Amino acid sequence: MPTRRTLLGGLAAGLATIAVAPRLGADPHAVKPPRLREGDTLGLVAPAGFVADRFGIEAIEDTVRAMGLVPKVAPHVTAREGYLAGTDAVRAHELTAMFEDDAVRAVMAVRGGWGCARLLPLLDFAKIARHPKLYVGFSDNTALHLAFAARTGVIGIHGPNASSSWPEAAWNDFRAVAFDGATPTWTVSEQRTGGLGRTAGQLRRFHGGSARGRLLGGNLTVLSALAGTPYLPDFTGAILFLEDTNESEYRIDRMLTQLALAGILGNVAGVVFGQCSNCVNQDAGYGNFTVYEVMDQHFAKLGVPAFQGAQFGHVGRQIPLPVGAMAEIDADAGSIRLLEPAVA
Repeated sequence: MPTRRTLLGGLAAGLATIAVAPRLGADPHAVKPPRLREGDTLGLVAPAGFVADRFGIEAIEDTVRAMGLVPKVAPHVTAREGYLAGTDAVRAHELTAMFEDDAVRAVMAVRGGWGCARLLPLLDFAKIARHPKLYVGFSDNTALHLAFAARTGVIGIHGPNASSSWPEAAWNDFRAVAFDGATPTWTVSEQRTGGLGRTAGQLRRFHGGSARGRLLGGNLTVLSALAGTPYLPDFTGAILFLEDTNESEYRIDRMLTQLALAGILGNVAGVVFGQCSNCVNQDAGYGNFTVYEVMDQHFAKLGVPAFQGAQFGHVGRQIPLPVGAMAEIDADAGSIRLLEPAVA
């Protein structure tokens, strides 16, 4: 079975030959979708991988009902086309249909995997822009968040997928942002565990200071594979947020190098790297860089606020980051503060 890295490499080459419709407008202003309310219908889609069986769907529906929402499941969520939930055409149609369905208030991905970027040439962004709705998901769903930001300006939430574990803290944060329109501040924990030093795995500061800008980013692997395509928004003055999982240090280095060579890193106002889960090459030996040394090499020289340790990525307790909304980061405090509601 092909690996995600093989597939992403093939995608980058393949997209270069695809004719793409013109953008709806360069650097569109952020469009705030309607907020969620108790009793609203939540559309559930599988733009990438499939859910194994109906029992998985039933568990997801139970989660959505516990949110006070009514689940509406796309027909092909359990369909299988290799490792995908149906053909590209089917998945693109079902995603667009959820946006066009007036009974659906917001749309959430059931899971990630791989396959969202394959939909981008098939999506009707004009239709999606005419029906602005909150789109929620993370990991491979980064491709959709960035494309929506570039082509429609509609704010989405980089947050748990419907099949995520949804611990109480994650749910409370999501409800505050998506239902209440709150503007919270999240700070990297400085709790200590018995010793004099800071807890391992907490705040790592690459460059101090504070900055404001639009939150843009997501999964580093997916974002870097879209470099050079028409599906990335303008990162000038943005707060770039990144996360990843199961990638060796040299691959993180390679992808950050790609963002630098593409002119993305040099134009941002600040950087937050959340969690890089299992980003260790067990066979590298003592001479290997740590993943944090790699980040330090790339971010410290930018001269903008940059830190690592925020609670987003492939973790259970994940904060909801509104893609396209204005935020302020403070690298000295290790904080992210929303400056505006993500929803109307």
